[in-house]
Amino acid sequence: MARRLTGKLVIASHNQGKVREIGELLAPYGVEVVSAGALGLPEPEETGSSFVENAELKAKAAALAADLPALADDSGLAVDALGGDPGIYSARWAGPGKDFAAAMALVHDKMGDHPDRSARFVCALSVAWPDGEMVTVEGTVEGTICWPPRGGNGFGYDPFFVPSGASLTFGEIEAAAKHAISHRADAFRKLVAACLA
Repeated sequence: MARRLTGKLVIASHNQGKVREIGELLAPYGVEVVSAGALGLPEPEETGSSFVENAELKAKAAALAADLPALADDSGLAVDALGGDPGIYSARWAGPGKDFAAAMALVHDKMGDHPDRSARFVCALSVAWPDGEMVTVEGTVEGTICWPPRGGNGFGYDPFFVPSGASLTFGEIEAAAKHAISHRADAFRKLVAACLA
């Protein structure tokens, strides 16, 4: 078992939706969270070639800069008909203004009338301590792409992703229901077993 995570933890993200969601997942464990944005930490360049590499890079940078344990998430949407794109570039497809309506339209346009609508959200979570210790886990949730997008809950690509076995998008279901089945929840369960249980 890895080192137990206690006290203050930096969420290595400037994405408020992601910070809020991770904070809600951590709430039962008595961990005090602060975002990298609130601490004024710079966002490192994501040069990894996978979700895991990018999560580890961000966690390590935040842990060293803040001298506190840091949790980083690298997640995105992988669409089978697009060979796994947008993948690690999911946020970049939304452009500098983080326009996910445009990003969803871009995915839809690139898919065209392809019959395979299957996709998955992938989430890598990495915790780094300032002394270099690190724990990384990965979670997924399978589903399909729908068009047009539906719902105003969640963030990012949530309004056009329908998880397997459901009829509502992540943008339509309540936060608690999403937390129970999402890629982040899947990864988080593994993280809890590794360093919060």
